[in-house]
Amino acid sequence: MNIQINRLTAAVLLLLGITGFVFANGDAENAQFPSKNITYIVPFNPGGQSDITAQYQKEMLEAALGVNVVIKNISGAGGAVGWSTLASSAPDGYTISGNNIPHIIAQPLVKDNPGYQTEQLEPLYLFQTTPIGLTVLKDSRWSNLDEFISYAKAHPGEITIGGSGTYTGHHIAYLMLQQLTGAEFTYIPSTGAAPSVANFLGGHTDALFANSNDLVTHNNEINVLGMGTEERFTLLPDAPTFIEQGIDMTAGIDRGVCVPQGTPSDVIAVLEDAFRKVCTDPEFMAKMEDMGMVVQNLGAAEYKAYIVKTAAKYEEILKQLGVI
Repeated sequence: MNIQINRLTAAVLLLLGITGFVFANGDAENAQFPSKNITYIVPFNPGGQSDITAQYQKEMLEAALGVNVVIKNISGAGGAVGWSTLASSAPDGYTISGNNIPHIIAQPLVKDNPGYQTEQLEPLYLFQTTPIGLTVLKDSRWSNLDEFISYAKAHPGEITIGGSGTYTGHHIAYLMLQQLTGAEFTYIPSTGAAPSVANFLGGHTDALFANSNDLVTHNNEINVLGMGTEERFTLLPDAPTFIEQGIDMTAGIDRGVCVPQGTPSDVIAVLEDAFRKVCTDPEFMAKMEDMGMVVQNLGAAEYKAYIVKTAAKYEEILKQLGVI
């Protein structure tokens, strides 16, 4: 009898041990991040700077993370539709989004219901800055910024200037130019940089606030009236800055990636490490620089501190512009 009881006990213990191993192993697998596809939201149209950068990052991110990265363009409201989608997503690291400054700072300050708040977009990595310039076509009636401003003052609202969205880098540059010069223009927003460039090249707007990479790409077709950099932009050495023409303004867009607020710190660390590997890769950096983008590399903590500092700057600008 004792032998039978011992055998039964041993069998039960063995079964429990096997079961425990299976469950423990299953828990370990479930805890492994990532273990399935990651959706990378691009809050603008295909073909714009955010989309181009994400497409370049995709293959290298997949290699670093070991899973597929699915890029999903969700455009509208100057990026707000995409950021609203991210803010309502599960904070598990499987949905990430490109994010742009000043857009994610200005929109919640100015709009009654943008669908998200800045703090709902947890900073993950900042990888580039794109200077903004004001341009016209080569056959335009204006050959320089002085002529452009003088005409606008004499014909208020007649000159149309295109840009991506409202309360974005382009729109804020437009508002600043009006305030600093006393001229009045008409702003024509598009759902992203790509359609705004297409509208401009097609003659549907008189001028365009454009990102540096678009200015570089179309340099033979355009005349850049002013660059929003402190010094002349290396790839456009003939384009004068606004500052050297007596207008004290700079303009640019910072781009990075974010996750929903509440995403676990260990998940953020995995994603942050993957983006660092991609964005510090010499081949990736060379591609960005050749296209006219300025490479940045700030991890999650540094990026968060940068947003806090930059938010104060843009809040003051928006107050000066009288929009908040």
